[in-house]
Amino acid sequence: MTATDQQPLGSPFSATSTTEDVMAGLDLSGATAVVTGGYSGLGLETTRGLAASGAQVIVPARRPGVARAVLEDVDGCEVIPMDLADLDSVRAAAARISDSTDRLDLLMAVAGVMATPERRVGPGWEGQLAANHFGHFTLACELYPLLAAADGARVVINSSAGHALTGIRWHDPHFRTGYDKWLAYGQAKTANALFAVQLDALGRNDGVRAFSLHPGKIITGLQREMTLQEQIERGWVDERGNVIGADFKTPSQGAATGLWAATSPLLDGRGGLYLEDCDVARISAPAEPMDDGGVREYAIDPDAAARLWELSVTATGATPIPR
Repeated sequence: MTATDQQPLGSPFSATSTTEDVMAGLDLSGATAVVTGGYSGLGLETTRGLAASGAQVIVPARRPGVARAVLEDVDGCEVIPMDLADLDSVRAAAARISDSTDRLDLLMAVAGVMATPERRVGPGWEGQLAANHFGHFTLACELYPLLAAADGARVVINSSAGHALTGIRWHDPHFRTGYDKWLAYGQAKTANALFAVQLDALGRNDGVRAFSLHPGKIITGLQREMTLQEQIERGWVDERGNVIGADFKTPSQGAATGLWAATSPLLDGRGGLYLEDCDVARISAPAEPMDDGGVREYAIDPDAAARLWELSVTATGATPIPR
């Protein structure tokens, strides 16, 4: 991937396209997908879209009982326990998946947390970086043999416009010197984008291509750690919690970009790209408002991606992907 590749392709879809629009006429019979967070919000829409097109969908869930109840009416869907913030749990889930299938066509990293109070997990890692990045990083590394066996797998990682808040804080990625919940979120979302860049660079010779994306502004369970007053002050909802922002998407519209990334023939032979509104995003200038769209250059920088990869392997002990 080079900066010249990071520009819109002229997709037939747009910001208002829905899951149904993107998946119309697609037959995914015989394909196997893993969708993290696949039982709520955008993940649920993603699971339903893939299953309706014939894919077998595995949903790792921190609350498997809740997930099974929500997905009870979805054919071809299996729920397994997994907590992204607990790497032993991630490895156990990956082992269970590996025991049940010999290939994996799609890995959809949809689960995430946003603007949480300060939390320490594992050996003292900052909680948002751990759950949003380290957990998905470890899962992808453990499942890599299955992805390579598919000979054409795609990995789709939900980032966010929030990546524009900050690059990787190389000097203090775990906020030892003072916690800021929004900078922690922004760093984790930059990590998601850089993860896709390096995974694609390492995986392309095995047919594994990776993409990151901004799904758009959507009110889902992702905001659960924010107070109503915080959401009102940001202009997202009114005093009753009703969405008032004109630029908000429905969950179906929010899931569309991820499903487009997973299935679009326009992306054949491409990878390491950041997507939005069912197309490749443009590169945005450093001072642009994040809501104007695009991706900051630091979030797709290959040198930063390689550096983050090495940091992540060292931190997690994940099985390295052969170069």
